[in-house]
Amino acid sequence: MKWTRQIIIILSLLVFPATAFAAGQGEEEPLDVKTMLFEHIGDSYQWHITRIGDKDISVPLPVIVKSSTGWHCFLSSRLEEGPYEGLYLAEGGKYDGKIVEKDASGNEVRPFDISVTKNVLGLMINSLILVILVLGCSRWYRKHDALKEAPTGVASLMEPVIEMINDDVIKGSIPGKLGEKFAPYLLTVFFFVLINNLMGIIPIFPGGANITGNIAITFVLALFTFLAVNLFANRHYWKDIFWPDVPWWLKVPVPLIPFTEFIGIFTKPFALMIRLFANILAGHAIILSFVFIIFITVKMGPLVNGTMTVVSVLFGVFMDCIELLVAFIQAYVFTMLSAVFIGLAHEEPEAGKE
Repeated sequence: MKWTRQIIIILSLLVFPATAFAAGQGEEEPLDVKTMLFEHIGDSYQWHITRIGDKDISVPLPVIVKSSTGWHCFLSSRLEEGPYEGLYLAEGGKYDGKIVEKDASGNEVRPFDISVTKNVLGLMINSLILVILVLGCSRWYRKHDALKEAPTGVASLMEPVIEMINDDVIKGSIPGKLGEKFAPYLLTVFFFVLINNLMGIIPIFPGGANITGNIAITFVLALFTFLAVNLFANRHYWKDIFWPDVPWWLKVPVPLIPFTEFIGIFTKPFALMIRLFANILAGHAIILSFVFIIFITVKMGPLVNGTMTVVSVLFGVFMDCIELLVAFIQAYVFTMLSAVFIGLAHEEPEAGKE
């Protein structure tokens, strides 16, 4: 009975937002799957919860912009009725869905925008969860002797994961005591990516924000790894890049290998950025695509629609389970590759070669 109740809850969480959305769709209104898909996985100035009838239930978020007339701060709900203080949401074009204003020539231009969007709020919430987990874990260790008693609560949840990442990934990739130096960064990256991945799977507020499926987020994470690798690298690392141990004709007069190694400095973090972004974005898109099958088949009759509804829900639940695994794997892979790149930047030369 316990597992039955849990399965029913999962099915309800998956289907309810979709059913509420369908209730608000007119019978003659065609469903633009592409537009709806990108609206769900994209960023916005409000956090859409669901739709009941013809009414959208959403959380308006603060708009903070500096336009040609100065700073403006108001809730995004002000823009639903049209232009507000000379600002409005662009429809179509390169600024589609963004806040714009018109210049003296009548052209749409973007003001300086630091608004709290859906992804920004989601990032704040997920970061707060991470801080609470870390502080809860540290609080237990401050009050208890870990050598005499087993951890409980948050500490019991965090300790095995921390030990796994620290012992298997960090110590296995970064030589000597350098692992202790980079452990705080790498553990933070792991739990940050993991929590954002898991929260992105939850279909109801405050989950559902596509944080790690946003390339701006993965770019910043990859940038931190890039800085950690290249700012603290040893002399041998740079020698292997600009004067590697290869035949001289591969280095002069045409620096073929040094050029290739130099490009590798940037392609490694670029691969980190794209891998995390693409995997998380694809997972969200696949789950939403299964849900949209319900509405695409509405006009094919109750038999076809009912059958495809069952199929789409079952595959949706299956993909949610797969995404739970992917959430952990992607956090693990990002951390592991970051640790490997940092470790390679601190390799010592073989005896007699330098």
